[in-house]
Formats: sequence, C-alpha cells, structure tokens
Amino acid sequence: MVVELLWWAGCPSTDRALAELREALVELELDDVRVRVSEIATDDEAQAVGFAGSPTILINGADIVAHNVEEQIGLSCRVYTRRDGRVSPTPDPADLRDALRRAAA
Repeated sequence: MVVELLWWAGCPSTDRALAELREALVELELDDVRVRVSEIATDDEAQAVGFAGSPTILINGADIVAHNVEEQIGLSCRVYTRRDGRVSPTPDPADLRDALRRAAA
C-alpha cells in the first residue's frame, strides 16, 4: 500500500492531517506502512497532479475523498465535509479509516 500526503506550505492543517493519518494507521495495525509526504510548491505541479488543495491524502494514487467539480485545482487549503455535516480542514476520520481498510484488504 502506498500512502501519500500532499501539502502546500501555505496551509496550516498539514501537521494535523499527518498526525490523524498516522494515528489511523496505528489503530488499524498498519503502522508498518510508510507515509510519503510531498510538497506541492507551484501551480504547475498542482495542475500536473490534480491537487485539490492541502492536505490531500492519496492511497495507491487515489484521493481518499473524491473532490467535487466546485473545488479548484491549485495551491489552496482544502475544506472537507465530515459525515455529520461539519466542515473541517482534514478528512473525516471514519472516511480515512474506511479508505485504509479497503486498501489493506
């Protein structure tokens, strides 16, 4: 399993997202999975990888939360909607764990 966190330097949520990702890996007994952390530094890089904002978590190259067409590709902070309807700067922990479970199966 390849897990990658894409981030942009202007976003303050990177550390929180990385901590939540590592916590989920430990809880699911996947703590041997290495997380690749990749900075997206330019608009050209963002366009090339379809970067929907920071932080973005990819598992085996797929975004764990499909971004909608209203989200622009580029250097920005990403906003997620949690299962309970609240907005958050990081993905819903349940969505993260579900995506990790699917990839590990």
